Amino acid sequence: MKIALVLFNGVTFLDFVGFYDVIYRLRQFEPTKDTTWYICGLTEEVTDELGMRVSVNVIRPDLSAYDLVFIPGGMGTRKLREDADFIDWIRTAESAEFKVSVCTGSLLWGAAGFLKGRKATTHPNVYDLLQPYCEEVVQARIVKDGHLITAGGVATSIDLGVYVIELFAGAEAAQLVKKQIDYPYQAAGIVEV
Repeated sequence: MKIALVLFNGVTFLDFVGFYDVIYRLRQFEPTKDTTWYICGLTEEVTDELGMRVSVNVIRPDLSAYDLVFIPGGMGTRKLREDADFIDWIRTAESAEFKVSVCTGSLLWGAAGFLKGRKATTHPNVYDLLQPYCEEVVQARIVKDGHLITAGGVATSIDLGVYVIELFAGAEAAQLVKKQIDYPYQAAGIVEV
């Protein structure tokens, strides 16, 4: 499996790192041992909401080349959903099998048109911003509508990562990863459409 991790200026790094720190462990398991991931963006470097900088591995790739595309949230999503160049880039993910987001990353899937007729979620403080893009905003921690998976706010990124591990490598793998990261919590509020 080939994974694109989309970064942008104004990202919330916990949205990104919570997911990344979990899913990079997919390579431990036989069904997913060949998983690769790439940090993708439109510039060589991105800055989060607080000024931390991270280098991007791949600049403006065609996102259709990936099996799973992940978009984190952050205050930057508010402006980016109106940025035609950025949204055109996100639209290149049309043929990516799995589209995944946490927090306000779902606003970017919505702005690109991928939430039409779908159920989705986001950070509870911005359900109203998501509403115009989807059929129904589901007030849940994780919502899986087909191969579109959206998750709630910030810390939900860890739950989302564990969910993706279970989806691709199985329940036993997910439990092992939770033990590795000392994560004793069980995600509540998972809705599968």
